[in-house]
Amino acid sequence: MAISLNSGLTVAVSRSIRQTPLYNVNLTTNPFSFNCNFSLTPNFSAISASHRSSSVIYSSTGTETPVVSEDTINVLDDVQVFDLNGQGVPISDLWKDRKAVVAFARHFGCVLCRIRADYLAAEKDKMDAAGVALVLIGPGSVDQARKFYEQTKFKGEVYADPSYRSYEALRFVSGITTTFTPGAGLKIIQAYMEGYRQDWELSFEKDTRTRGGWRQGGIIVAGPGKNNITNIHKDKEAGDDPDIKEILNACCVQG
Repeated sequence: MAISLNSGLTVAVSRSIRQTPLYNVNLTTNPFSFNCNFSLTPNFSAISASHRSSSVIYSSTGTETPVVSEDTINVLDDVQVFDLNGQGVPISDLWKDRKAVVAFARHFGCVLCRIRADYLAAEKDKMDAAGVALVLIGPGSVDQARKFYEQTKFKGEVYADPSYRSYEALRFVSGITTTFTPGAGLKIIQAYMEGYRQDWELSFEKDTRTRGGWRQGGIIVAGPGKNNITNIHKDKEAGDDPDIKEILNACCVQG
């Protein structure tokens, strides 16, 4: 498998998954196009299951065993995110008086984050019935958040974190080696085959390239109560979505 970007980076991988060889997969990107040529289609469901089973998830049945440290809680208490109208909100207010599933996108242009938005939104009726809010936060500006919302028609609430402080507080992983992985590359191919597209204009904005492009996100289940974070999934790589049943179980929603 080879992933080639116009920055000159090439990640070459040769391996097999469940005895299925990966043949010459060439991804060539630029700010306005994406070309994908491959000779065989791998077993995406097997790959997806393999990566989900190794996801990093911490959970607790109550506040007596918190899944994040007190220091993290204190930092989050000072973090502001911004709604689509540009109104600042302390991030912990998003779950202070309610239970919420809060998803953190890699960045607003990311194609795999659009899959995350859809995969969570597909369960929103169940969350609504259980009184659980659905929230998505992305690192970037309010304008980027608005464009993401307009493009995806996300059913939940969307907020921007231009400071990236929530990502830093939750210690989400970062680095080029967590972004360009064999699993992420195959998921991108699958996403394009399903009709999803990266927004290259958003992806190549300076702040995203210099700060947010390499940082992964995650999903937390929190509230009611500012200090009550009962479940946290930290993406190990781009597109590392946990099994939706794990998220629903964590917020006591009937799957």
